[in-house]
Amino acid sequence: MGINIGICETEAPSAPCRELRANVVKVHLEDPSGFEEYMEYDTKVELDAAKDAVGDWDAFIKRNRINPETDAVYMDKVKKDDDRALLEPLAQRVCTGWIVTEGLPDDVREKVLERAGSDDRLTGWDMLSFDEMNDMCANCPLSWDKGRGCIGAFGPDNSLLPEIAGRHGCPIVASVPDAVREGRRFTPEDAEELLREVGVLREALPEEGKMMVRRYSGPVDRMEAVAKISVSEGCGFFFF
Repeated sequence: MGINIGICETEAPSAPCRELRANVVKVHLEDPSGFEEYMEYDTKVELDAAKDAVGDWDAFIKRNRINPETDAVYMDKVKKDDDRALLEPLAQRVCTGWIVTEGLPDDVREKVLERAGSDDRLTGWDMLSFDEMNDMCANCPLSWDKGRGCIGAFGPDNSLLPEIAGRHGCPIVASVPDAVREGRRFTPEDAEELLREVGVLREALPEEGKMMVRRYSGPVDRMEAVAKISVSEGCGFFFF
């Protein structure tokens, strides 16, 4: 496995994704009890029942442009009126477990967010397409990794760079494996120290040999870029 380095973009005032990431637009509840009236529902027909009803299945999915790998027939995907009329008597309304938070009464929204875990939330950022995300990252002032975003590679988890850093008095870089295990977050003040360590490592790597220069100059450059962003934006950074 590899280790990556990133910035805490939601702490950076210049991050265009900041507001999107902070805005929770949908949540999923394993137990929807008490919130049924706010839930999203699917109207669908079980796959076997739909196949029995429509007869020529291949013709049905072709004329309605339905994915052949679908697990059921969702009525909002059925385009032909005749097919809709045939399937509607078989359709069931099923709770998805998802709630759109926009427009909820304040007290309901608060309770919903309390019940939903961190992995059961979708933000405005999650709702963007990959093309929209890539475009925003490419034009972001925090996109330190050559326009590819605010996350980049530190190196493999068996990298010798932390060991080298430990021998040359660079405690942040030396502690990277521990920081990954602990989920540690570093501050802009730590970034000032990291910039010092970057300078030390640039001088130290040639002493370690040409192979070390070729192997670790890239990670050192990336840490410098992250540290500069962290200092200028007042945001944290982390390894993971």
